[in-house]
Amino acid sequence: MQAGSAAVVLETVTKRYGADTVVDAVSVSIAQGEFFTLLGPSGSGKTTTLNMLAGFAEPDGGRVLLAGRDVTRAAPRERGLGMVFQNYAIFPHLDTFENVAFPLRVKKAPKREVETRVADALAMVKLTGFERRYARQLSGGQQQRVALARAIVAHPSVVLMDEPLGALDKNLRYHMQVEIKEIQRRLGMTVVYVTHDQEEALTMSDRIAIMNGGRIVQMGPPRDVYEAPENAFVGRFLGEANLIPARRDGLAVASEGGALLESAHGSLGAEGGFLFVRPEKVAVAPEAGTAPGGPNRIAGRVRFAGFLGNVLRYEVDTDQAGSLIADLVNGPGAVLHAAGDTVVLSWSREDCRLLPG
Repeated sequence: MQAGSAAVVLETVTKRYGADTVVDAVSVSIAQGEFFTLLGPSGSGKTTTLNMLAGFAEPDGGRVLLAGRDVTRAAPRERGLGMVFQNYAIFPHLDTFENVAFPLRVKKAPKREVETRVADALAMVKLTGFERRYARQLSGGQQQRVALARAIVAHPSVVLMDEPLGALDKNLRYHMQVEIKEIQRRLGMTVVYVTHDQEEALTMSDRIAIMNGGRIVQMGPPRDVYEAPENAFVGRFLGEANLIPARRDGLAVASEGGALLESAHGSLGAEGGFLFVRPEKVAVAPEAGTAPGGPNRIAGRVRFAGFLGNVLRYEVDTDQAGSLIADLVNGPGAVLHAAGDTVVLSWSREDCRLLPG
């Protein structure tokens, strides 16, 4: 993507605090209308990256461009961005209407325009009728909606969100994910979203950049980074994963316990690495004769059997590949094995990958 055609461009952006490099030469190009997520554990550099984009932190190297304009040294108010903070930053002395109207008041927008835009923004986040309520009279979810309405009321082309759903319970968080995504599509906004919640990133994003140690270690659409991690860190971080230490052995790979396994994807160098397979790709059979055919079949004993509602989860101890996890859909005819049962695990060579060590 050409820098001039992108909504947001970070060019080798770097940030240091003393001797520590917290963001290390990060480069990203984000398209207009894209929902782009920075995902990573605490301390990975994702919030610092967002702060440099917002103008709250100045890079020690590199450039920040918005619609082709260099804003690396520009103040936050000069960048024209919407912002939703983790703690919402609702003004307690202002009611809902004035909280949402605040960006327009700063710009000295005409009264009629303020009234129209605030009404539209509140309708979009389903808060019509709450105009005269103060923060203390709103639930956490309602406060989050006020913060979102304030971020979009001035019609910014880019909205930044820093873990805005972290304080909400699971059910409300999911509903807000859906609503934010719908609003983003309706308005055609570019969203740069920071989270450490893998499910949130997979649900909402067009692309995900996974950060670790101040660097982007993999970037791509949700399904690509989930099903085709490029390294063991991404495999472990983005959902549950089985990572079986392996080495080359002719056309197959050998686990540390001696199992010969095959994969249609990836390769191992002389130093070895891992065979990666997601738990939902692993089948569980009560005995060898009932297991699907194929090269990847390992017997073991169930150590833990968990009922997770829509999923049956097994942790199985094997002699040839250590402890493995298998997730089965709790559908018609599903069999719940018990701890201590002997089972056979199997998976297709198409459903696993070889990752470097």
